[in-house]
This record gives sequence, structure tokens and C-alpha cells, in this order.
Amino acid sequence: MDIQPLHTKISKSIQTTHGYIVLEDPSGFPQEDSNLYHISGDGQIIWKAEKPAPYTLYSRMRIGDDGITLSTYTLGSHACDIDLQSGKILSDSSIK
Repeated sequence: MDIQPLHTKISKSIQTTHGYIVLEDPSGFPQEDSNLYHISGDGQIIWKAEKPAPYTLYSRMRIGDDGITLSTYTLGSHACDIDLQSGKILSDSSIK
């Protein structure tokens, strides 16, 4: 599937059984939106990831060891675990 980015370029995508988790490059991405989202196989947005702070963007992601969470980092120094089904933050901690 050819994934079309919403605003910038795609930094990373991970295929799941329900589509793709997409991380767009935070450089130039609108801060009020989430640059981490899940799309279905036909390109429809399933969810956009909840953000730990209003104006931060995601910079890294990987599927957690448990296979049901997404481990992420933000430019605002947050490490978050995100639910793969809903895009909601399950845990959030500040990193220095």
C-alpha cells in the first residue's frame, strides 16, 4: 500500500493486522495535530494518537514487547505507551 502523509513526510510506518501505524516527520508538522496515527488498509484514519502535551510531537515509535502497546518518545521529552487499539496514552513519563 502506498501511504500518503497528511502534512510532511513519513518517518516510519509499521504494518499491523488492521492497517498501518504512521509516524510523520515532526519538522513542519502542525503542532496542534498528532503526527502519529493509525490508518486502515484502505487509507482511512482509525485514530490519531493522544498527545501528552498540547504542542509536542512524536519523534520515535516501536511496538512494545507485549505486542499490544506502542512505545513512543516526543520532542517534549515524554516517553509514552499508547494503546494500539485506541491511540490513547496508557502511561506517560518525563525523560531528561
